[in-house]
Amino acid sequence: MICADTSSVVAFLEGEPGRDVETVRNALVDGILVLAPASVAELLSDPAITPPIEATVLDIPQLETTPGYWERAGRLRAKLIRNRFRPKLADSLIAQSCLDHGVVLVTRDRDFSSFQKVAGLRLIAHDGLQ
Repeated sequence: MICADTSSVVAFLEGEPGRDVETVRNALVDGILVLAPASVAELLSDPAITPPIEATVLDIPQLETTPGYWERAGRLRAKLIRNRFRPKLADSLIAQSCLDHGVVLVTRDRDFSSFQKVAGLRLIAHDGLQ
């Protein structure tokens, strides 16, 4: 499985170029693309989302939250803050979902590099952060 971050899904849907977009496209075709619930919420928060795009987002399987998820996500964010990073809550939730399921995250958001450094999140990043 490969989990796509909101930034890479948006780039894919908008037809932008990039290694992350190719990874999203290939994972979608291969049936191995998943989304973290927080990414689904972010994507559906766009007031301009069209019904076909919404249907596409909702067709992609979501990672399930597991018992203790919220506690682990809070502790993960606290750990990054202690290490002088400034993680967004949504990014912490996405990273924790990937860590819980042992899946790689494809993203173009540089903020996830801190989760890679501190928590071992596996990344495929647009600009070579991997």
